[in-house]
Amino acid sequence: MITVVLADDQKLVRAGFRVLLDTEDGFQVCGEAENGIAAVALAREHRPDVVVMDIRMPVMDGLQATRSITSDPELAGVKVLVLTTFDVDEYVFEALRGGASGFLLKDTDPTELLHAIEVVARGEALLAPTVTRRLIAEFVASPGQRRVDTSVLSELTEREREVLAMVAGGLSNDEIAGELVISPATSRTHVSRIMTKVRARDRAQLVVLAYESGLVAPQPRD
Repeated sequence: MITVVLADDQKLVRAGFRVLLDTEDGFQVCGEAENGIAAVALAREHRPDVVVMDIRMPVMDGLQATRSITSDPELAGVKVLVLTTFDVDEYVFEALRGGASGFLLKDTDPTELLHAIEVVARGEALLAPTVTRRLIAEFVASPGQRRVDTSVLSELTEREREVLAMVAGGLSNDEIAGELVISPATSRTHVSRIMTKVRARDRAQLVVLAYESGLVAPQPRD
């Protein structure tokens, strides 16, 4: 059973998500929040698997709430899935930088939302959509955006840098294994070691790191 907290300042939006989740096996909504402060409080009270987080909310926005949740060691098991009405939003990038495991547009198909929650609950990052990587690349390329000391890459082996670049390209562990002709288990081990060395919460932060450190160069938008 995947437990979920819904955080959105629009009651109708929360109600719609609740109906969707309550009618599907394997999901349970354990709380609703109309602002970031309430979202953080519910995360601490219920320790849900996933917080579906709107960005623009009163009192405390979703960005601050995401940072509060992901920086709390006691909430290490709580993942944040950000929802936004815009496919290019600097706040989405900041949420990913702050520890969110991915994002979706609010007009996403219901089945995609369910899949996204499942992916994030497993501890993976929702990075497959091209728009996500494009978003990260765009804001990292902007003046003043980079905040990572490139020396952090010195802790990685050459193979680990190669794997990190592939993670930034959106490849799964199995796809990385295929590219490098190694076993999936070895691929998972490489990714886990990289996360430990650079103190990343999940794959989403690895993607941000790859771009901010300059390991992967941002590509021009289509």
